[in-house]
Amino acid sequence: MRILNKKVVCADGFEMSVQANENAYCAPRINKADKYIEVEIGFPSQREELIIEWAEQRDNPTDTVYGYVPVHIVNSVIAKHGGIVSGEVPNGVAPLKPV
Repeated sequence: MRILNKKVVCADGFEMSVQANENAYCAPRINKADKYIEVEIGFPSQREELIIEWAEQRDNPTDTVYGYVPVHIVNSVIAKHGGIVSGEVPNGVAPLKPV
């Protein structure tokens, strides 16, 4: 059973999918881990330099998947874009809210 999180929308309008489950490019690669150390990002709304090295298709950064992105990088992306106004993140990713 694939468990999907709702797309993350940040305060500045940046959006991305952040997933972690047995079918995602994450670690550990199981459903409902207590804490993930790497997660999968998908289809960000704009090119984001903090994650580009994990892109499957660097020449098409908004229409690709980013596998095994370290959680601390995802936290940095969320903070850079002002925090989460809606959506869900896997366990281990900080659900940073706007200040």
